[in-house]
Amino acid sequence: MTKAALLALLTATSLMACTPVDVSEDGNDIAKEEAAHIAALDSVLAADLRADDRARDTFRNPKQTLNFFDVKPDQTVIDYAPGGGWYTRILAPYLAENGNYIGVGFPPEAAASIGPEFVERVRASGEAFAETQSESIGIPAEKLPFYFSNALPDDLNGKVDRVVIFRMMHNLLRWGIADAEIEAMKSALKPDGMIGIVQHRAKADASDESADGNKGYIKQAALVAFMEKHGFELVAESEVNANPNDTTDYENGVWTLPPNYAEGEDSKEKYDAIGESDRMTLLFKLAEQGDAAE
Repeated sequence: MTKAALLALLTATSLMACTPVDVSEDGNDIAKEEAAHIAALDSVLAADLRADDRARDTFRNPKQTLNFFDVKPDQTVIDYAPGGGWYTRILAPYLAENGNYIGVGFPPEAAASIGPEFVERVRASGEAFAETQSESIGIPAEKLPFYFSNALPDDLNGKVDRVVIFRMMHNLLRWGIADAEIEAMKSALKPDGMIGIVQHRAKADASDESADGNKGYIKQAALVAFMEKHGFELVAESEVNANPNDTTDYENGVWTLPPNYAEGEDSKEKYDAIGESDRMTLLFKLAEQGDAAE
C-alpha cells in the first residue's frame, strides 16, 4: 500500500464516528466492523474506572488519537512506558477480549545516570505493574504482561501490530537510550506494524539547546529524522493534540503546565488557561527495504 493510500485509509478511519458512509456488500461489512470498534472504544472511555482520568481527555484526545493510530481491538499492542496507567486503563479493556495488551518499559539500569533511587523505583514499578493494574482495572494480571525492553520474549518478535509511545521520547533522548529502545520496538513489530508517537513539540525555530528533551520538548523535524535513521517512514501526522496556546519557553519546561504545575499552586489558574502542552501526533511504518535514511 502506498503512503498516500495508507494516509487516506487512516483519515477515513479517524472520521468514521462523525462521517456517514454509503457502501454495500463488502464495504458495508467493513463499515459495520469499524462502527463496532468505535462503539467498543466509546464504551471503554465512558467506563467508571476512568472517572478520575476523564478530566484529561480534553487535552489528550484518546478516541481521536487511537483512531488515528488505527488501533483495533483484535490487535497486539505495546504500550511503551505506561507509567501510572492512564492509557493502560483504555487500551487494556479495549484489547481484553480479542487482542493483546503488552506493557513495556526501558531497563532500569539504562537510567543509572539519574541515580540509584530512580533505578529501583523503575524496577519496582515494572515488577508490580501487572498486579497493580489488575486491581485497578479488574482484568486478570496475566492479561496485563509487562516486560523491560531488554527482556522481551523471543516469541514476541515480529508479532506486534502497534507500538504506542505517549509523551516519552524526550526522556529517551535526553537519557541517551532512545536508539536502543526504538530498535527493540522495531524488532517486535510485524512487517506491516506501526509506531504511533505523541510528543511535546518544540517550536520549529527553537534553539537546539532548548529542544534537546531536557525541557520536555523536541522538534518535530528532529523526531522524524531520528525515526528515519532507525528505518521508519512517516505515514501520517495529525494536529489532534496540538495546542497553539503553549509557548514552550518556560523556565521549568513542559512540567510548568498541567498536570504537573512545576511553579506551584499560585500559578495554577494561569497555566490552566493554557492547558496541557502542544503535541505532535505521528504515525510511522517500517520503511521499504532500501528506503531507510542512510
